[in-house]
Amino acid sequence: MKSGFLKVCAVSPRVTVAGVQSNLNAALQEIEKANKNKVQILVFPELFLSGYTCGDLFLQTALQDACKSALTAVCRATENSALVVVIGLPLKFGASLYNCAAVVQNGMVVAVIPKTYIPNYNEYYEKRWFASGDGVNGTIKLNGQEVPFGQTLVRLSDDAVIGVEICEDLWTPSTPGTSLALSGANIIVNLSASNEVVTKNDYRKNLIRMQSAKDFCAYIYASAGVGESTTDLVFSGACTAAENGALLSEGERFAFNGSMAEACIDIEKLNAERAHNTSFTDAAKKLKEKLSEVSTPVEVSDLEYNEVNRSFDPHPFVPSDSAEKDERCREILSIQSHALAKRMSHIGAKKAIIGISGGLDSTLALLVTARALKILNLPNENMICVTMPGFGTTDRTYQNAVDLIHAFGATFMEISIRNAARGHMADIGHDESVHDITYENTQARERTQILMDLANKHGAVLVGTGDLSELALGWCTYNADHMSMYGVNAGVPKTLVRHLVRNEAQQLPEEISKILNDILDTPVSPELLPPDENGNIQQKTEETLGPYEVHDFYLYHFLRFGTRPEKLLFMASRAFAGIYSEEQLKNWLKLFVRRFFTNQFKRSCLPDGPKVGSVSLSPRGDWRMPSDADCSVWLDF
Repeated sequence: MKSGFLKVCAVSPRVTVAGVQSNLNAALQEIEKANKNKVQILVFPELFLSGYTCGDLFLQTALQDACKSALTAVCRATENSALVVVIGLPLKFGASLYNCAAVVQNGMVVAVIPKTYIPNYNEYYEKRWFASGDGVNGTIKLNGQEVPFGQTLVRLSDDAVIGVEICEDLWTPSTPGTSLALSGANIIVNLSASNEVVTKNDYRKNLIRMQSAKDFCAYIYASAGVGESTTDLVFSGACTAAENGALLSEGERFAFNGSMAEACIDIEKLNAERAHNTSFTDAAKKLKEKLSEVSTPVEVSDLEYNEVNRSFDPHPFVPSDSAEKDERCREILSIQSHALAKRMSHIGAKKAIIGISGGLDSTLALLVTARALKILNLPNENMICVTMPGFGTTDRTYQNAVDLIHAFGATFMEISIRNAARGHMADIGHDESVHDITYENTQARERTQILMDLANKHGAVLVGTGDLSELALGWCTYNADHMSMYGVNAGVPKTLVRHLVRNEAQQLPEEISKILNDILDTPVSPELLPPDENGNIQQKTEETLGPYEVHDFYLYHFLRFGTRPEKLLFMASRAFAGIYSEEQLKNWLKLFVRRFFTNQFKRSCLPDGPKVGSVSLSPRGDWRMPSDADCSVWLDF
């Protein structure tokens, strides 16, 4: 598949109980729409051709025959089409009647899958009419063809495989969906007739979401809707599409003329997650017998990028919901501070050393350290904060650093690095007027030397300040700010650092909050080059590298899912539409790739630091990469 996406649609048209011709007409309309909209998989509700609430009418031969004839008409409607239609109907097999899903493509019934779990409790009494399809396998004759009957996988292409559940199957302790996934299905469709009672919708959505998460699959759910009998129950037409734990699309419930949920699922992402998670492979090996598989007559057509109707969160590390974001910030700060407290307790350190620049990263490190000291019942004066003005230090960042240290009651130290840096440059024969990388790194290494030696002097742990985004881009000086005794920010991307500091600003006294807010408004800079003629920061990181929000977007998808550059550029163009041009995004992606590969040597010897999210660059944890890997494959787009 060119784009790596598949367009799916769960649809619940208005149904007529036992009105097979009316239901067929509604199905044919939806099939026509789906073809026009380039949908590749169309899923109808359980027993749609007959209606779910037919009761004892299911046992009437006339109804059964009408449904078989309607299925033939559905087949005709799909002739010369790659669209895969999954539709529900009652079918006789042998001496028993089964609640079935028929998979149709290109004029043929590809497979018939009977419902495994037949509910017979509370409002349900399906065993009065239907037999369980558990263990039933064979072939059924439909339209003159011998069609596989039983729990069968349907392969669409090398990358995409469908498995089918029917309603109750999802609600059981041991779902057929899990066996389907472990046998190879990465798209589970569920034809359902789930009635509505208070709170059930939220529970049902959580089931769908979690099934898609634990099975690393897409889950497409279509439920019976308005038009079913209301003698005792009400149906809402709940339609949902989920992918790997995330809800992609939901239809409007109780829509009088029917509902639908359309989504483009990322098959490549799902397959990448399965390849990465070796426990999934181990679980698959434990299956006593894998399910049988059939292939559709034709592979599903490619979906072009411009046909992908899906948006992408420009800030994947940062929740968009404010309440969820606040909770995420609290949890991350707890992880960071307890990790540091454990390390200090283990090595017997009662004090911590931090270099405070007046920037975001060192501010976050200070906030984390203050929390760690509180956990250990140690006073804030045990936090030795050192400000080290250099050639690029501005009055704004210097004053914010000084004020923040005093506001927390930490031990304050000021050690200028200017004379030491000048002396060192003289020793190595470097002209101070040449503002190159030697000029910059001399200052960075001088600062780290001071901090390391102070840590030794005071029996303290040197707390690192560098963040995940800087490590990804190599935006740190080797054996300088790249090094510490414990890197509390190593798992936190730059876009999230800002929110963590802002979250603390909202909780702390006004005096501290005011300082933090000014730090939040300060441009990101290492301040290694002299200020401009007005004393303002001249060296702005994002003017050199590009926006951190873009690089964090690339980092997330590159590491989590191994997303190829062409697709990554498409996703970024959609996520940042109207903000950055495609040409800008392309240039920044090339810069990201080059810097990520050429700076692996810095990440290969990182100090310890806590993992806080799903993406980490620790050489002992999530990311093991040779320092000499070639990046040309990732630049060919």
